[in-house]
This record gives sequence, C-alpha cells and structure tokens, in this order.
Amino acid sequence: MSDVRVIIQRDSEQREERVVTTGTTAAELFPGERTVVAARIAGELKDLTYQVRDGEEIEPVEISSPDGLDILRHSTAHVMAQAVQELFPEAKLGIGPPVKDGFYYDFDVEKPFTPEDLKAIEKKMQEIQKRGQKFSRRVVSDEAAREELADEPYKLELIGLKGSASSEDGADVEVGAGELTIYDNLDAKTGDLCWKDLCRGPHLPTTRNIPAFKLMRNAAAYWRGSEKNPMLQRIYGTAWPSKDELKAHLDFLAEAEKRDHRRLGAELDLFSVPDEIGSGLAVFHPRGGIVRRVMEDYSRRRHEEEGYEFVYTPHATKGTLFEKSGHLDWYADGMYPPMQLDGGTDYYLKPMNCPMHNLIFDARGRSYRELPLRLFEFGTVYRHEKSGVVHGLTRARGFTQDDAHIYCTREQMAEELDRTLTFVLNLLRDYGLTDFYLELSTKDPEKYVGSDEVWEEATEVLRQVAEKQGLPLTPDPGGAAFYGPKISVQARDAIGRTWQMSTVQLDFNLPELFNLEYTAPDGSRRQPVMIHRALFGSIERFFAVLLEHYAGAMPPWLAPVQAVGIPIGDAHVEYLQEFAAEARKKRLRVEVDASSDRMQKKIRNHQKMKVPFMIIVGDEDMNAGTVSFRYRDGSQENGIPRDQALAKLAQVVEDRVQV
Repeated sequence: MSDVRVIIQRDSEQREERVVTTGTTAAELFPGERTVVAARIAGELKDLTYQVRDGEEIEPVEISSPDGLDILRHSTAHVMAQAVQELFPEAKLGIGPPVKDGFYYDFDVEKPFTPEDLKAIEKKMQEIQKRGQKFSRRVVSDEAAREELADEPYKLELIGLKGSASSEDGADVEVGAGELTIYDNLDAKTGDLCWKDLCRGPHLPTTRNIPAFKLMRNAAAYWRGSEKNPMLQRIYGTAWPSKDELKAHLDFLAEAEKRDHRRLGAELDLFSVPDEIGSGLAVFHPRGGIVRRVMEDYSRRRHEEEGYEFVYTPHATKGTLFEKSGHLDWYADGMYPPMQLDGGTDYYLKPMNCPMHNLIFDARGRSYRELPLRLFEFGTVYRHEKSGVVHGLTRARGFTQDDAHIYCTREQMAEELDRTLTFVLNLLRDYGLTDFYLELSTKDPEKYVGSDEVWEEATEVLRQVAEKQGLPLTPDPGGAAFYGPKISVQARDAIGRTWQMSTVQLDFNLPELFNLEYTAPDGSRRQPVMIHRALFGSIERFFAVLLEHYAGAMPPWLAPVQAVGIPIGDAHVEYLQEFAAEARKKRLRVEVDASSDRMQKKIRNHQKMKVPFMIIVGDEDMNAGTVSFRYRDGSQENGIPRDQALAKLAQVVEDRVQV
C-alpha cells in the first residue's frame, strides 16, 4: 500500500505535513477530536469518510464553526424528515436546508401538522439520534436518481434543476452543478438502509453526533417560494453543539418574544395592521403617533443643524420617470402594478424617492457655489413585498424613509461622505444605539450600470471613509444596489441582535442618466456626484427596532406618556391636575389617572404601560407642596418640591437618558 503526503492546515499559520497510507480517511487524520465534523479540501466541504489524496491540504471543520453548524443543522433536518416519513408514510419530501440558528424541511401532507404531531416527531427524532445511524454518501446518475425517487415528485423536479439550483429557495443543498448524490441513513449494526434523501452533503458521521435539537413550529410555505406552486407544510427546528447552547438559544428566543414589536405594539396601544387595510400597511395609534412625531421632530432638528434642506414629493408618478432612472429595468418586481390614468398612461406608486429629488435638482440651473446641496424628505414609499416576508413594521409594504440625497463635486465627495457617516452614527447614538459595525457592499457583477472604473473609484472612496470611523468593517461582495456601492451601518441591540440601520450609497450613475449638471468655477458644465442616504432605513422599521431594543420601556424623551399622576384619594386629583398643567406648559407629557381604581391597581396598570415616572400625591405631599416619584424599578423618592420635580422631569427629557 503506497503512501500519500498531505498537509493539515488548522489556520493561516499552523501547517502540519503528514505521511499516511492510501485509503486514509479525513476522520483518521483527527483521531479523538470529536468536535471535528467535516473537512475542507480545496475550498470544498467533504464528509469525514472522504479518502485523502496525495498533495491535498486538509482543514478540519469544527462543529461550532459556521460551516460546522450548517452541517449539524442540515443533518438534523434529515433526521426530522426521516421521523416524519416514519410517522406519516404518505408525506412527500420538499427541501430541508440549514438556516440562521436552525433548519427547516418542507413536506406535502394531507393536513397541517398539529402541536401534538410536532411532539411525536421530536420524540421519533430522539430515537433515531440514539440509534447512531450512519450518513453514507452515494453518487448516482440522473436516471438512477429518478428511478429511486420515483415516488418523490418534488425531488424529481430538483433533479431537473441540476446546474441551476438556487440558494434563495434552498434547492442548492439538494443538487449542484456536478454529480448527483444520495445520502443513505444506515443501521449502525447491520448496515441496512433506514432512509435516504437526495442531497449534496456533507453530513455528520452519524446521528449520534447531533448533540442537542428542538422543533420550534410549523407553518405553510409555497414550494420553492413561489405563490404559483403548491402549498406545503414547513417544520422549523434548531440544533446546537451542546445542550447548554440550546438552552441559551431558547432563553434568547423567549426574551426576543417578550420584546417582539408586534406584541408590544398591541399591548402598549401603539400601532396595528388592520386586515381591512392590508398586509404590511400599518396605522399608528395616538400613543404610537407621539413616539413617531418625537422621533421625526428630533431628526428634523438635527438635519437642519447639519445644513439639510427639506423637500416634499408625491406618492405616485408616471412610469416614464422610473424608466429613466432604471428602476423599471432593475426593480419592477418590487413595485406595485401600474395604474392606467390620463388615457392609458401608466402611473406607479413610488418605491424610491431619488428620481424625484433629481428632478428638484434639475428644476433650475445650479452653481458650484450651491454644492454640496443636501435634500431631505420624510418620503413615503410603497414596495410590493411577498406576503411571506412581510413582518410587522420591520418588513412592510408602505413605509416612510428619512431619505436624503446629497449632490456634490468630486473634490467634495470624500469629505461629504465622511461628514455624512459621522452624522449618521452620532444621530443613532442619540436614540440609544451604541454598538456598531460597518458593512461595505460592492458590485453585483450580474446587476449594475456604469463602468467598472467608476465602480472601483466609488468603492475605494467608501472603503477609506468607513475605515476612518475606527469601527469593524465587513465586506459584502455583490450586495450593492445596481447604481453604486454602499456602506451599511449594522447596529446590535440590547440582546445582541444585529439590525441593518443606515445606508450611505455613492452614485455616479443616476446623475448621468438624468443629465444633471452644475456650473463649475471656470464656467464649464459638470456632473455632480450623488450620495443616497437613509438614516433610519424607514421610520416604521426604526420605531420597531427601538421598541424591541428598549423592550417597550422607552426613555422618557421618547415615551408617549412621560409621567402619570397617581392620587392616593379623590381629594388629591385636583392638585395633580394642576401639576400636570404646569408640566404641559414645559412641553412635558404628563397625565393624571383619576379613575375609580384603587391606587395599587393604578400603579400596576401604568407599570404594564411602561410609563417612566409615576407622580404619587397624598395629604402630606399636598400640604407641603411636594410630590413623590415612583420609578420603573419600584423605588420611590418622597417629598420633592413641585418646582424641583418639574425641573427634574424636564432635565431627564432634555438629556435623553434612560431611567
């Protein structure tokens, strides 16, 4: 038996050359390393049963790494599918990819799964896991795969997609551009076939290598995400390298559920999404309207201080405007269908504000002395999101962008980008977000306008501006819009979730499409550089992010009610109403609870509404001209003179601090 030489590479610096015999598997290179679940060879992930070849560099894949987690979760999805077909033999298999923090599998069944069904499936999965079935890869021809999977119509469709499967619907985990493979689940003792599935792999060595999992929920889902296809039943689950990590994840989900903005929106009477209006189209109630107005007012004030000029544009426009901007070529799927007016002219609800801002720039001649020109709008836009992705306020069909477009010279470009990004970060900090990193989205080679040289210049300028902030910078290859590269500000909230917030996008292309020009110092006509900038992303989405970040307990300056007066008895109501009237003169939002409820019930009610301050008054306070403060944590401060109490409320609001 001949020898082969391989290199084991654990990281960029740790390389080990090893001589092994022909037929040695990747698993045999890492004896006793139970956390190694696969190997990466020449950039491709391989099962540990892969037999290494002479000259190959082998990198171990740990179960806790991103690739390792995907392998763990995809293997668990197979176990779930096996359990489903053992319990529901008529179930037809769809697709079962790993996703963020978990996995899912789609099934065609006669009726939706019930909570009791999920419990039974999870119990069956535990049995399969304990059996230690082996995941065994087998190469098959297209013809053989069709013969073996003749009773699985969705798998037959996937076989026909070989070479064109998409990552968007998860089909690429089943078939790729190369050979077809089936993974058999084999009995650990006899080697008999227990179950099989069309799959690219790789997988864990055995089902015993799945440390911890849990099924989460089921939902309806169209086959491969298209509303034209059959409706299937999707089961979601999660899997982790240890039981402790599973528990931590479930605890995190429980906390996230408490913070869900849709739940808080109803509990705190902030907003709703009425069926009569339609999915993704929210209405703000009076309390939510106060929060939104305060958010907008503060943003408006800060923009004015930064030299922005406010504009307003209509909600609809002729289609020719979006033909000129390129949106109908590149973005038509995200737009509402046209309305035919004025004798057959197509009008569209606008998905973007930028083409209209270009028309404002072009409404008259512009001089270099006016640049940079910073146009700003709270502009409502409409995007025809698929019903399956609409989610409360964070993914809506109608929303208001805090949208700015800055027109400057090329010489001003770097300084203006730096100034814009600094302004964006500081304003987000004012709202209480402080943990950021930046993402640089570069050209999608399949979807862009303009020359490669222009894109390279724009990308490099953005890179330099981002690095100047001293924040972590993550690349996002191919993530840019069709008209220019962008920087995205990613913010982590109070429980560590990442939200994409502001975007700053450089654009050399739209000014050219709109033939925008300004007069330069030498009298020549030149094209401005355009910077797209949405600070919140949208008002609605930022509202939701803040609501979840603060778990509904907004800081006083953003709270719909900043303080509520709680009289110990009816005799103290008038005194508190006088206090509230004085507070309102100072633009403080103070109410008095004069209901017939007992004091303790009033306190509980307003705690549930997450009011920052309760102003409690009894005989002693009324006689002394004082009030008592009760804070959100239940602590109390007694005997505060009225003028000091008002000053304290005003100061907390002015300083925008949390209490």
